[in-house]
Amino acid sequence: MHHRTDQESTQVGKTPDKTVVITGAFSYTGKYATRILLGRQYRIRTLTYHPERANPFADRVQVFPYNFEHPERLTETLRGASTLINTYWVRFPHGKSTFDAAVQNTVTLIAAAKNAGVRRIVHVSIANPSLHSPLRYYKGKAQLERAVKESGLAYTILRPTVIFGLEDILINNIAWFVRHFPVFAIPGDGCYRIRPIFVEDLARLLADAPEQEGNAVRDAVGPETYTFEELVSQIAAQLQCRIHLVHVPMAAAYLATRVAGWFVGDVVLTWEEYKGLMAALLAPEGPSTGETCLSQWLAANREEIGRRYASELARHYARLPARESENLNCANFQ
Repeated sequence: MHHRTDQESTQVGKTPDKTVVITGAFSYTGKYATRILLGRQYRIRTLTYHPERANPFADRVQVFPYNFEHPERLTETLRGASTLINTYWVRFPHGKSTFDAAVQNTVTLIAAAKNAGVRRIVHVSIANPSLHSPLRYYKGKAQLERAVKESGLAYTILRPTVIFGLEDILINNIAWFVRHFPVFAIPGDGCYRIRPIFVEDLARLLADAPEQEGNAVRDAVGPETYTFEELVSQIAAQLQCRIHLVHVPMAAAYLATRVAGWFVGDVVLTWEEYKGLMAALLAPEGPSTGETCLSQWLAANREEIGRRYASELARHYARLPARESENLNCANFQ
C-alpha cells in the first residue's frame, strides 16, 4: 500500500481540483472511470477492501483501505481531494455484508468527505430508488441519495440501470445460458423493459462530473430500450444460437436460477432482482445519457460474450472473508 509523502501532501494541497478519490478504482465501472481521469491528468486515490491486490495502474493510483471502523483515518485519506466518486455498495447480503451495513458505511464515508473538505460527491445510485420501496436494495439507495443531498456538499447523483461491457454479469450470463441450453425461461410475460448503458458511457458520466457546477440527479441510460424477451432474443440472434423461449411464473424462474446457481456456485439472480426487473424499474423515461447501442456492441463482440460464466461470488468473495465488497451493485450488475 502506498502512503503519501509530505511532498505529495503539499502538492495535493496546492492543486486540490486535480485530486479525486474513487471507491473501487480496480473494479468494473471504477477502472474505466479511472482510466479517463488519469488521461485528464487527475491525481487518483482509491479506497478498497483489498489493498493487497495488484494495482493495474501502478504508482499512478494511490491505494488506501476503507477504514469505516476508523472514520478519522478515512477523513485523512480524503483530505486534499476536491471530489469523491462513490461506487461502493453491495449487490446482495452475504455473510456480514448487508444492505444496512452498506448504508451505514456510506453515511460514514459521506461524513468523512465533508470533514476532509471535499467539495463534491459523485454518487452512483440506481434507477427508480424509493424510500417507500419494499425492495431493500432500492430503499437503501434512496436513503443514501437523501444523505448525499443533506450533506451540504455539491453533488452529482447518477442512476444507472443494467450496465453492459466485456466484464458485465447480466448480459454475459444470459449469453452463457443461451450458448449452453436449448430452452430459456422468461419470467412472466417478458414485456417489462430495460434501458442498458455501456460501461464506458457510464464511466464518462462519472469522469465528467468533477468539472460540473451545482447539483444534478441524472438517469444513466442507453439509447435503446428492450423488453426482456427482446433482449434475450437479440442476444441469441447475435450469437446465432437457436433458443426456445418459455414463459413461466416468476417463482418458477427464480427456482430455476437457484438450481442453476448451485451448479455454477453463484447467485445468478436474487428474488429482489427479479421483482425490480419485472416492475420495469430498469427503464426510466427521459433522454438517453449514453451513446453506445447494445445491438451494435453485441455484433462487435459476439465471439467473446458468454464464453465463460461470470461468477459474482468468485469475483468478489473467492478466498476472502465474508464482508462487504466494493462495487457490488445489484440491478446495475457492475
